[in-house]
Amino acid sequence: MILHLLADGEFHSGSNLSVELGVSRTAIWKHLSSLSDVGLELISVKGKGYRLTRPIELLDASTIRAKLSGQVNSLVSTLTVHDQLASTNTYLIEQAKLDSPSGSICLAEHQSAGRGRRGRNWVSPFGCNIYLSVLWRFQEGPSAISGLSLAAGVAIVRALKAANIDGIGLKWPNDIYWQGHKLGGILVEVSGESNGPISVVTGIGLNLYMPEKQAQKIDQVWTDLEKVSQSPVSRNHLTALLLDHLLPVLNQFSVNGIQVYLDEWRSYDCLKDQNVTVFIGNETLTGTAEGIDDNGLFRLRGEDGKIKSFASGEISFNSKSYGYPG
Repeated sequence: MILHLLADGEFHSGSNLSVELGVSRTAIWKHLSSLSDVGLELISVKGKGYRLTRPIELLDASTIRAKLSGQVNSLVSTLTVHDQLASTNTYLIEQAKLDSPSGSICLAEHQSAGRGRRGRNWVSPFGCNIYLSVLWRFQEGPSAISGLSLAAGVAIVRALKAANIDGIGLKWPNDIYWQGHKLGGILVEVSGESNGPISVVTGIGLNLYMPEKQAQKIDQVWTDLEKVSQSPVSRNHLTALLLDHLLPVLNQFSVNGIQVYLDEWRSYDCLKDQNVTVFIGNETLTGTAEGIDDNGLFRLRGEDGKIKSFASGEISFNSKSYGYPG
């Protein structure tokens, strides 16, 4: 693959690339021309060749597994890295139909149709961020996994803390924030019987480095870990940390439920006491965020002073008034 040669960010001549890959110069040019389609920018200098505008760290399944703790490695059934998928969640949903087991893990360098909640597009340039999905099977019905996205959020914050990244907040029900800027998100999708068993695909999208050209496609305030940490973050290392913290949560959720994560989630809550707007279908409600109840539902104190709880909905808030936990 040509990107394995270009990943170092150094110049490579067309003739050397042709020899290394055993294809014609014309084929090399076609490959290079297609890189912009997946969000990669290329520099061409006569007499020197071609290089990426910056090095990229390609994901490697064996490297990631070698970094996992022994206990977590035992929970992994398969771990695959794909150059490109429409969506890692979509891929594992299809694998679940083929009886793939719990602990099936999928990563992609690029998503051509990455998805957030409610079908929103997730900008997914090649080799820049983490697009990760995990399949887990539960014998109980959907009610048994109520609040799973909140528990997954706690796992992600723990992983980021282990990478020495602090000041992370959680926005109910599934967003990862840093100082009022969206850093990532969680997408939990369930299929199966109403009384069980069910298969659950938990997807994580996390911004490590977002190229400026790709960022123009994002319609909300955002950030990436390179801005947060002021230095590059290893994609393989962070992926292993995410799995080290997420897989035990999935493995124990049938026993623990949301209750053991409530206090920790509340400590990361970046909406608490903020003036917010809640969108439920065609209805719009304004008020003050009052955190979550013991079932993980969002609590809103309305302008009449009464508190209502919500199991779903979209919430907006003024990021300028945002105060991050800790």
